[in-house]
Amino acid sequence: MVKLNKIYTRTGDAGTTGLADGTRLPKYAPRMQAVGDVDEVNSAIGLAVLAIGDAPEAAWLTMIQNDLFDLGADLATPITDAGDPPWALRIIESQVERLEQQIDAMNAELAPLDSFVLPGGSAAAAAVHLARAITRRAERSATAAAVDVTLNVQALIYLNRLSDLLFVMARRLNDNGARDVKWVPGASR
Repeated sequence: MVKLNKIYTRTGDAGTTGLADGTRLPKYAPRMQAVGDVDEVNSAIGLAVLAIGDAPEAAWLTMIQNDLFDLGADLATPITDAGDPPWALRIIESQVERLEQQIDAMNAELAPLDSFVLPGGSAAAAAVHLARAITRRAERSATAAAVDVTLNVQALIYLNRLSDLLFVMARRLNDNGARDVKWVPGASR
């Protein structure tokens, strides 16, 4: 378990931050942008949990928040030809599969889409939609970082599935899609 006694270290004062292996990178490096965006996803999901309240989706999202700490650690741990050190934490296929199972279970209860939906409907759904949009940004950041550095493929897949899960969950929170706000194209308004 992590133990933090001191919050500020002054090691980042010059605009760098440390990776899990001690390597220092500029805070604006693509890898660090991805780590920061994953942190923002986690924060947005925290707000969504509060908006959801006691519904079962809140427990699912709390489990996902823990996965997102794993994901941040994964992105912050360089992949080398020598293999992972024993302390490396990686997103694994079973974490992705768990998301897929949740997506399938929730989606089975929803009516098929006949339009794009706007973020909204209920406060809980809107909060989940915001987390979904931030997840898409985190996915873009991670795939951009993967152009320059090797990243765990499962980490990238996890982000893609998470945005799908959040979309389906938002519909579920809108009375299984009954309260979805449908997009009305410009010519039709």
